[in-house]
Amino acid sequence: MTQTLNFLFVGDIVSNLGVDVFLKHLPNIKNKYSIDSIIVNGENSAKNGKGITAKIAEQLKTAGVDIVTSGNHIWENREIYDFLNKTDYLLRPANFPSDCPGKGYAIYQVKDKFVGVINLQGRVFMRENIDCPFRKAESLLTLLKSKTNMIIVDFHAEASSEKRALGNYLDGKISLFCGTHTHIQTADERLLPNGTAYITDVGFCGAHDSILGMEKDSIITKFITQLPTKFKPETKPPFEINAIYSKIDSISGKALAIERIRILDNVI
Repeated sequence: MTQTLNFLFVGDIVSNLGVDVFLKHLPNIKNKYSIDSIIVNGENSAKNGKGITAKIAEQLKTAGVDIVTSGNHIWENREIYDFLNKTDYLLRPANFPSDCPGKGYAIYQVKDKFVGVINLQGRVFMRENIDCPFRKAESLLTLLKSKTNMIIVDFHAEASSEKRALGNYLDGKISLFCGTHTHIQTADERLLPNGTAYITDVGFCGAHDSILGMEKDSIITKFITQLPTKFKPETKPPFEINAIYSKIDSISGKALAIERIRILDNVI
């Protein structure tokens, strides 16, 4: 019987180049950490760096990804709406209204065990007027706890304080808490007192010499002028992968380890 499982959680993938660098290094990462299951945030994986397409979601699934989470950019490409209703591995934040396409949680099997994943979005400094992530997490845990002790949360949020608050609120109730959205990997990975592995932000996959994976000049211009500006993904190397590895006890649901992964690559 499986006692522990090794999970890979990959931060926000930005553009097709982010997809490419992730797929290039995935086999080596899987081998190094003996990965049993892979979860990625794919909400920026479309070619223009906003949203995701069905083709990209299927490409990630074919490569061995179990669950693709998302965030505020999931609604950028309307073609994904029908796909969200048809698939069980691409998630949107659970605290959007219930009549939005798709769902915000999944239960899937890894070896002989079941794993639950919850996708939530923050409210601090975010534009959307959505449900409370704390209360939504509690309601979904009531459902998922009847199926599994291993539960992973992707909290797509801007404010580190909101992430830290929700992480501590869920300590001991979930196995792994991964913050996403800011694209900057934080150096605060830890095991919380009651057994939950935590990191404020996993980071991203994309161009290293960029601002959040996008060309620097246009974003700087936006800050200076406050005028509408079109952002484009940076295409020049080097590229980076940000992720975390976590080992979870499948019986207790407690995390045993968490480790940051950061890889720089000059050529895809």
